[in-house]
Amino acid sequence: MSKGSKRKFEHWQVVRLLLMVYDFAAVILSFGIALWLRFDCKVTSVEPQYLTTYTKTIIIYALFCLVVFWFLRLYKSIWRFASYSELLRVILATVVTGVIYTGSLLVFNLHMPISYYVIGITVQFIATLGIRFFYRFVLLLRGRTNNEVQKKNVMIIGAGSAGQMLFRDIKHAKEINETVACFIDDNPNKWDRYIDDVPVFGSRDHILEAVDKFNIEKIYVAVPSANPQDKRDILRVCNETSCELMNLPGMYQLYTGQVSVSKMKKVQIEDLLGRDPIKPNMDEVFAYVRNKVVLITGVGSIGSELARQIASHNPKQLILFDVYENNAYDIQLELRKKYPNLDLVTLIGSVRDSRKMFDLF
Repeated sequence: MSKGSKRKFEHWQVVRLLLMVYDFAAVILSFGIALWLRFDCKVTSVEPQYLTTYTKTIIIYALFCLVVFWFLRLYKSIWRFASYSELLRVILATVVTGVIYTGSLLVFNLHMPISYYVIGITVQFIATLGIRFFYRFVLLLRGRTNNEVQKKNVMIIGAGSAGQMLFRDIKHAKEINETVACFIDDNPNKWDRYIDDVPVFGSRDHILEAVDKFNIEKIYVAVPSANPQDKRDILRVCNETSCELMNLPGMYQLYTGQVSVSKMKKVQIEDLLGRDPIKPNMDEVFAYVRNKVVLITGVGSIGSELARQIASHNPKQLILFDVYENNAYDIQLELRKKYPNLDLVTLIGSVRDSRKMFDLF
């Protein structure tokens, strides 16, 4: 800042100052309400010694509360993201200030009704906590109102732990332009109930109905504990819709707490198989081709990858045979550069030419 210019306060500093003023007034008012309630809501009925004690001590106590709140970082939290830790700090601040205030009055022989302490501390806690979480609630509500029209509806299949973690991730991530419209779960105890205002619509038999009713554009399958057959059945039903389909791969994300939109993957053909994928022992396969003369007919995308894999496992000779010269030329250049000692033969021809194939063999 230039010399002599006025200091400019940031928005959060203004909010902090206003919050301190509010807390100061809330503490004074909280114990004033306690005294008022104790004497049947009549100021004139308050006994003079109690009123004198209140007026002499409450300002000092309110200032003490501000100091405690400051050291517990209640004026440095970003309240739009307030959560469990902020709640604990407000509870701790209320307990510390309340106990010290009560103890101080007793030590100095300034007796007050027991209800004064109980009601005062309770109202103080509600007032100091309420304003902070109300601020967060208003911001969340405003953000939801502004973006609700633009977001597309999604369905989460699975209302268990994984589904709820995924729901929270979608709800709080600003980068995700989606809103969860409904859950699907096979547990009948969850049907027609709600998770944070989002209905659990029914079982897998209701997926197609839910897609039409809620205008679903995307489906997240979050059932990591389901057996392969159940998961395949669910995916087949989802595949009958025009929705984009995302799948949570397995249980380890649930155990490690890594359930989020970024962990979802596109549904692959293996997910829809009527059996588990076959995983061959590649060591046995490569041992079979080692020191052998190997012929690959057709070196397009699949044939080229076969050539790369086989060339790296010491065949006696590798023969590439293709009707299209460009394919053969490209993979030949790649293999000669990477495996200069490889005995590589490249031939052009058609597998339908029986005479050439006999000659080749």
